[in-house]
Amino acid sequence: MTALTLSTSAAPGLRADAIVIGVAKGAKGLVVAPGAESVDKAYDGRLAGVLETLGASGAEGEVTKLPAPSGIKSPLVVAVGLGAEPEKDSSFDPEALRKAAGVAARALVGAKKAVFVLPLGDAADVGAVAEGVLLGAYSFTTYKENGKDAKAKNGKAPLAEAALLGGKPRDAAYKAALARATAVAEELNRARDLINMPPNDLNPEVFASIVQAAGKEHGIKVQVLDVKALEKGGYGGILGVGAGSASGPRLVKLSYTSSKAKKHLALVGKGITYDSGGISLKPAGHNETMKCDMSGAAAVFAAVVSAARLGLEVNVTGWLALAENMPSGSATRPGDVLRMYSGKTVEVLNTDAEGRLVLADALWAASQEKPDAIVDVATLTGAMMLALGSRTFGIMANDDAFRSAVYEAAEEVGEPAWPMPLPEHLRKGMDSPTADIANMGERLGGGLVAGLFLREFVGEGITWAHLDIAGPAFNDGGPFGYTPKGGTGTAVRTLVRLAELTASGDLG
Repeated sequence: MTALTLSTSAAPGLRADAIVIGVAKGAKGLVVAPGAESVDKAYDGRLAGVLETLGASGAEGEVTKLPAPSGIKSPLVVAVGLGAEPEKDSSFDPEALRKAAGVAARALVGAKKAVFVLPLGDAADVGAVAEGVLLGAYSFTTYKENGKDAKAKNGKAPLAEAALLGGKPRDAAYKAALARATAVAEELNRARDLINMPPNDLNPEVFASIVQAAGKEHGIKVQVLDVKALEKGGYGGILGVGAGSASGPRLVKLSYTSSKAKKHLALVGKGITYDSGGISLKPAGHNETMKCDMSGAAAVFAAVVSAARLGLEVNVTGWLALAENMPSGSATRPGDVLRMYSGKTVEVLNTDAEGRLVLADALWAASQEKPDAIVDVATLTGAMMLALGSRTFGIMANDDAFRSAVYEAAEEVGEPAWPMPLPEHLRKGMDSPTADIANMGERLGGGLVAGLFLREFVGEGITWAHLDIAGPAFNDGGPFGYTPKGGTGTAVRTLVRLAELTASGDLG
């Protein structure tokens, strides 16, 4: 990952490949953002005019490169748009800084060092810029020729070092913000690596072994239930989904505990390492990115490790429901009835509605420990993508106040989300003449139906929220902001923030 440092030096005197400055849309045209005054001075105060001549407007995501004048030791100045200039006496939104830093880091691929002089008003701004740099510089090259050295050979290695000017290197709050950003970004990028791994290399067993190795490194207790253990425990949902694959399913439990904890947060992640749809096979054109169907489990894994690395004063338990959904002679069929870990029976009407089956077992397992709250994360329904698009995840809950708290946490960290209802009238559509419940209901509102199904497997009296990340989990298009093409690691930062709020007692 890109190495980060804090500095109070003046930008013109630092040797680097580039200096990154912020520009914004002002009331009368483009303006240079605070922090870059010394750079503007080197252009005789005409930097904004020069950039406008080159077509810069200050729009979010816009990058303009120009040669540095004499008096600046770096050869290149990179101006990145921050969007609208904030009102007087207010500062730029942290998410605008995060996105700008990510765009700049990606634009400087191949550079050894860059100096960032974006406007840093406080430690929170330092954290935002640091996250943006680390997430924006991400690349996945494991499967390129010569592995991770492939890009280095052709001069396209990610930005190697970034100095954040305006950050106070001896200030405890600034150092803590940088350390937090580094830990969270490293684990989020680990989640991206897992999501991007091809399914022939990442099956449930391999995923479990990766988690075990991380547990040893960070002092997290890891328990893995293999097929025999799942059979003995009666985990019919996970076993039913994994029945058609040569790679057996797993249920992985990660336990991070703090001696000072007063609260316990449980996180549950859907981990379908490849989803063919099973017997209800997906149509052509819908299979190519189904390696990303374990994004929820990757997010939970990353969040628990982040909590451990940050030493949060809260107990966090992660449950990863891992399986591969394949068609074969042993696969679960439409019409089969599964007896779940909770004891309830489920009639499987569609084997491509498998995520809710593995999550149901994991939710019930998590409920047995009586945590203060449970949050599950899953690439669950195409219906949620139809409702909210490809960049926003839906939030459902059995408690309105908790749903609002999760939404506010997502907004705070810059992850687009939207609160969604759980209409009671949709529950009737899952009534089954054969079993306690069917895994399908009404087609319209399918994302909400899935949420209602999951609610059936949450222990009585336990506060619960469900994040359907089907849209933003995997980016099929071009990169934007600090988001790369491929696995995004969405929901990691929301989960970490929820853990922090739980530790501080601010989540209720």
